[in-house]
Amino acid sequence: MGAGGEGLPGRFPIFPLRGALLLPGGSLPLNIFEPRYLQMVRDAMQTDRVIGMVQPRAGLAERGGADMGAADVYATGCAGRITTFEETPDGRYLIVLAGLVRFDVVREVETDAPYREIEASFERWRGDLGPAGLPEGFKPELVAALRVYFARQDFEVDWEAVETAPLPGLVTSLAMICPFEPNEKQALLEAPDLEAQGRMLVALMQMSALDTDAASVKCH
Repeated sequence: MGAGGEGLPGRFPIFPLRGALLLPGGSLPLNIFEPRYLQMVRDAMQTDRVIGMVQPRAGLAERGGADMGAADVYATGCAGRITTFEETPDGRYLIVLAGLVRFDVVREVETDAPYREIEASFERWRGDLGPAGLPEGFKPELVAALRVYFARQDFEVDWEAVETAPLPGLVTSLAMICPFEPNEKQALLEAPDLEAQGRMLVALMQMSALDTDAASVKCH
């Protein structure tokens, strides 16, 4: 391993974004328009193209600046590499981050850059670099919970694509796109492995369905 894992640097910029979840093996499209993050992307493109996605903690605004410590963001995030880059006519950057491996924030690094940088440890998440596994028998349970959850959310779904999708990729994609609360997304991120993540995903969908049913009863 390198400083972090498989050629990853031990220091890189972070992008605090509430409600956004990047997981190993996932792809996260981002629309970059703030000047400090435009600079961050430019700098990343000139080096290793790595950016760490983290979530601000609830109740603490993401302010940035040299006076900030790491306490206003969750201590665990996911490192991603820019795989797609496009500049729009109005100066925005449209990028896609490919999720690589989760990390723990060791400390925030003082820098003259307008964005924030951290020193990271990948030690706890070395398993992200190996093959992801889930028992195939888990898929019917996942799909059953998904049908109820998406019906409550009134989402249109290509169920044939869901049924044929590889299970690890399906769990990762659902965890990233489902509109859970930020603290729930953070819990998914910090699940120890993919199986635990999948079971937490099912539990969150089931709880959401129960909450919806309870709200419906109260309204009648």
